[in-house]
Amino acid sequence: MISFKKARSSGFTIVELLIVIVVIGILAALVVVTYNGIQQKARDTERKTDINAIHGQLEAYNAQNGKYPTKANVNDSDWRSTNMKGLDGAALQDPNGDAQTLEDATDADDYGYAPTPADCDNSTADCTGYALAATLEAGGTYTKNDLN
Repeated sequence: MISFKKARSSGFTIVELLIVIVVIGILAALVVVTYNGIQQKARDTERKTDINAIHGQLEAYNAQNGKYPTKANVNDSDWRSTNMKGLDGAALQDPNGDAQTLEDATDADDYGYAPTPADCDNSTADCTGYALAATLEAGGTYTKNDLN
C-alpha cells in the first residue's frame, strides 16, 4: 500500500494576502485624504495671513496720506517699496497663483482689490475705501474692508 503524507505549507493563503492588500489600500486612502486636507487648510491660512498683511499696510498708508492707494499703485513694485515698505510682494501672490498682483475680482488663484469709488485715481478723485478678498479652497471668500 502506498501512503501519501500531506505536505505542510508554511506560506500565506491567497485569502490572507488579499485581506492584507485591502487593509493597506484603505490605510493609504486615509493618509492621502488627510494629507490633502491638511495642505488645503495650510493654503487657506496663508491666504488669510496675506489678506490681513495687505489690509494692515493699506490702513497704515491711509493713516499717513488720508486716502487709499489705487490698484495700479499697489501692483507697482517700485511704488510699493517706497510707500508700503513693510509689504512683501509675495503677500500679493495666492499660494496657487503665479503673479504678485491684485486683480479686480477674486478668482481661485488671485487676490482681489477693489478701491472705491470705482473711478478713483488719487489725482481727481481720491480712493476712500476698498474691499480685499481671497477665495478659500475650503469654500467661501475671505474678505477685509476698509476701516472707514
